[in-house]
Amino acid sequence: MPESSRLATEIAALLRRERSVQRLTQQQLAERAGTSQSAVARVERGGRVPSLDLVERLFAALGRQLAVTAQPLDSHLDAEMDALAARSLADRIDELGLDRLLDRLGELPHLLTGSTAALLQGAPVPVDAVEIAVRWRDSARFTAWLEAAYGQRWNARWREFGGLYLEPEEPGEHYWMTRYGGIRAQLCDEFPEAIEVRHGDRSYRVVPLVMVELTDPQAAALLHRHRQRSAADRT
Repeated sequence: MPESSRLATEIAALLRRERSVQRLTQQQLAERAGTSQSAVARVERGGRVPSLDLVERLFAALGRQLAVTAQPLDSHLDAEMDALAARSLADRIDELGLDRLLDRLGELPHLLTGSTAALLQGAPVPVDAVEIAVRWRDSARFTAWLEAAYGQRWNARWREFGGLYLEPEEPGEHYWMTRYGGIRAQLCDEFPEAIEVRHGDRSYRVVPLVMVELTDPQAAALLHRHRQRSAADRT
């Protein structure tokens, strides 16, 4: 993620949290800060970095101010991966809601892929949604499942869920929020080779790490960063 996008996302999340704590609507905050509700909404969507003047006014209206620090590039990723490495795999699976969502998928053919597959194979990489591979010929069944699960598709333009057709064939990212949690799908003609990994009393069909690195650039970058840091720690 570009630094400007990451900064905008962090400001957006912090503003939403502070406003929620004080139980203010966007309109109420706008009136306190002397701006419009639409300006508050734009900042909270996090699409682009807002002006410093507007950010300072919004946080001042909440009785808060931002503190600026400098960190090594992507140090937030290092800290997050360190925290994940210290947690049990069972806890991470439970937090992701993986088993619950897989149970709800029922008979829909799928494989676990991306960072989710890496997680199940022991890599301490961040996972924000369950990632599956689905064949194109099963896309109608997948769409029907999304409809039954009250799915909403990620709208990259507005940086929120909703306002787009659910069908994978329609333009847009293959990322949905459902009543069972977030789900990302990689559509393919045929499933790649899979392996089974077992945790607790459950088996998972996953794409091997070597294939994840070849087919998922984001997961590959995280795995590469993890290995580099692990090698540096051993020297």
